[in-house]
Amino acid sequence: MNLKELLEVIAKGLVEDKDAVTVTADEPNEEGVTVFHLKVAEDDVGRVIGKQGRIAKAIRTVIRSAAVKSGAHVMVEID
Repeated sequence: MNLKELLEVIAKGLVEDKDAVTVTADEPNEEGVTVFHLKVAEDDVGRVIGKQGRIAKAIRTVIRSAAVKSGAHVMVEID
């Protein structure tokens, strides 16, 4: 499972409108960082961010940890 699929599976587990979940990835920038953009339905944004951003922080930590195993540098943005 690649990082994009992992992020998608995590997000779909949190939201009600699973069809609205999309993940896009930018090309790595000059520092080698790949930015993943997570888009969810407007009603589900709060579920993905969580109180005080705790769930968003946890998602970022999991994805960053998985990326380290493959030697990649990533960032997750929730749109």
